Amino acid sequence: MKTPKRIEPLIEDGLVDEVLRPLMSGKEAAVYVVRCGNELRCAKVYKEANKRSFRQAAEYQEGRKVRNSRQARAMAKGSKFGRKETEDAWQNAEVAALFRLASAGVRVPKPYDFLEGVLLMELVADEYGDAAPRLNDVVLEPDQAREYHAFLIEQIVLMLCSGLVHGDLSEFNVLLAPSGPVIIDLPKAVDAAGNNHAFSMLERDVGNMALYFGRFAPELRKTKYAKEMWSYYEAGTLSPATVLTGEFDEPEDEADVGGVLREIEAGRGSPSGSSCGRRCATEQIHRRTTAAVDAVKTD
Repeated sequence: MKTPKRIEPLIEDGLVDEVLRPLMSGKEAAVYVVRCGNELRCAKVYKEANKRSFRQAAEYQEGRKVRNSRQARAMAKGSKFGRKETEDAWQNAEVAALFRLASAGVRVPKPYDFLEGVLLMELVADEYGDAAPRLNDVVLEPDQAREYHAFLIEQIVLMLCSGLVHGDLSEFNVLLAPSGPVIIDLPKAVDAAGNNHAFSMLERDVGNMALYFGRFAPELRKTKYAKEMWSYYEAGTLSPATVLTGEFDEPEDEADVGGVLREIEAGRGSPSGSSCGRRCATEQIHRRTTAAVDAVKTD
């Protein structure tokens, strides 16, 4: 086939010998099967901002590092230079995540090189050498579903131990190779410690896995792995060896600040009870918050 213009620099540099066929085209990139010597690999060509339908959400960019203050200011202003820097940072985030996770032992496609907006990486193939199917394209037996779900929970823990949350994990972003599931598409990966939305993204990722595998093994839908692993992570005790049960006891007496504020207002409405209302409400906030913290520590 005709070589896409964006891949030409890789051929000129000897990184790619031949483009064989298109593999898929998504919102932010097009992927091609390429030949590199005797190996088949993937070339992921990121689309330019004005040619893709995907828009970067602020919650995914939060916590991502930039090179210097000039770059940060330009990105915030949205100047021409800033838009280019934003695009580069977005692409580099996936590349950095792939190298980081691969070195940590997470099952992701092995990255080889990144040049001119093209990521060269492992082709995840099936037993016949063709591109492996997505989870969404397969039907599983209950035991298979439980096995793959357990494996992916382990991978999510490994990612979290490496300081990352996928941010967009679903049955559409997992390939099924003969050796098991492989996690793909990481441009939305976020820093677990530096992003205020990290837990909600983790909970969504884990929930998507439970919903998908729950089609074949319904009991998986009731598991609470996200809250369980996050509690260990926040306590600084999460490790790849941590044994998870999928169960998590919610604190019985969480601080209900909204309810307490309503009690304050109720107290203010009563002349005889205004002072007591404020004083009692303050005491209740302290008691409930302390109880909630103690409950989490006990868990």
